Amino acid sequence: MSANLRAIAATVCFQVIDKGKSLSDVLPKAQLEFSNPADKALLQEICFGVMRQLPQLEFVCQQLMAKPLIQQLRPLQFLIYVGVYQLKFLRIPDHAAVGETVEAARALRGQSMTKLINGVLRSVQRQPELFSFSDAPLAVQTNHPSWIVQALQQAYPEIWLDIIASNQQKAPLWLRVNTQKIRIDAFCSALTAEDVAFSQPVADMPQAILLEKAQDVTQLPGYDDGWFAVQDLAAQYAALFLAPEAEDRVLDACCAPGGKTGHLLEIAPTAHLLALDRDDHRLNRVRDNLHRLGHHAQIKAADAAEPGQWWDGQQFDKILLDVPCSATGVIRRHPDIRWLRKKADIPALVELQQHILTQVWPTLKPGGILLYATCSVLPDENQIQITEFLQHHPDAVAIALGHGNDATSWQLLPGQQQADGFFYAKLQKKAD
Repeated sequence: MSANLRAIAATVCFQVIDKGKSLSDVLPKAQLEFSNPADKALLQEICFGVMRQLPQLEFVCQQLMAKPLIQQLRPLQFLIYVGVYQLKFLRIPDHAAVGETVEAARALRGQSMTKLINGVLRSVQRQPELFSFSDAPLAVQTNHPSWIVQALQQAYPEIWLDIIASNQQKAPLWLRVNTQKIRIDAFCSALTAEDVAFSQPVADMPQAILLEKAQDVTQLPGYDDGWFAVQDLAAQYAALFLAPEAEDRVLDACCAPGGKTGHLLEIAPTAHLLALDRDDHRLNRVRDNLHRLGHHAQIKAADAAEPGQWWDGQQFDKILLDVPCSATGVIRRHPDIRWLRKKADIPALVELQQHILTQVWPTLKPGGILLYATCSVLPDENQIQITEFLQHHPDAVAIALGHGNDATSWQLLPGQQQADGFFYAKLQKKAD
């Protein structure tokens, strides 16, 4: 294991927390520094872990340091968190965790701080009682910012602690079999032949494969041939609820990174699908995913909220509207979201969602179906949003989601069915 790995982990965490960058953007670039898959995996484990436990790591260090390191020394403060996380949560021998972390300080040009870092980590070794948080603020006990805790308490007074606990778990790895390329039973046989442990826990979704442990999906059988996509169970419901049919005109608004786009085309390969996203850079990933899976769609960089940019005037049979949201349902998969998202962001997101929904609605045919989706657990973005839309659009009616779900909307919470948190609502435009 490279000492430099800890220095890079500290730099990644610094970039996320102090610079507001996404872990999804920063971490993959940092992993390019390593060729060994084990080093890549350890770097991810440390960075994800520090994001999950940050308030408790800060709380422990506050008791051992006169004041946190600031300005040009801030990366070294995160290096201390990296060291503490290893001691408490990883199966790395204490002497190695301490030694490698102190050595990493030199890589960060923190030679003068090595004594301090060593002292803090040695104190953590000697004082396990530091990790008792019963008298700490609730944000520390839960490892969530106060505003998220309060929002969950208000929305889910009986089960908010369960949601918090689920957010602290590592997200499982779900696959979706591409039935246009391979039969489900044949893919399962290929996994078995490679000694890949898996299950199919959802009876009416046999294409949803849950791997028993995370691994490099590019090494799984059929990756290059497009036999499967990586997609959480919750997201796999989107295409099933929308249920596109042959020759349908389908709009996948806000489509990146393209997981749902591919699934729609697996269900209806001859559908005429327009995939939109504002971010042309993110559309490159959509193109790559569809190419690997063997699917074809019209892909356009455009703002769904501005139909004048992209709509030819011909209405759609089906629309998937997976709107920008707080992403509070996927915190376990993206643990940095809790620190990047702020309470003040929510009203602006709610307004944006309503605007997109209102602008896209006219592009739907009378009798057509729109599926509204978010990866949020906040009612303001979900059921309240839909209720308000229905009140202001008399030509819209809520209908059953289908696929065995008779409700017109569904809030899936993190951990339920081992899935992410997601919200779905199905609307139909009344016929003239």
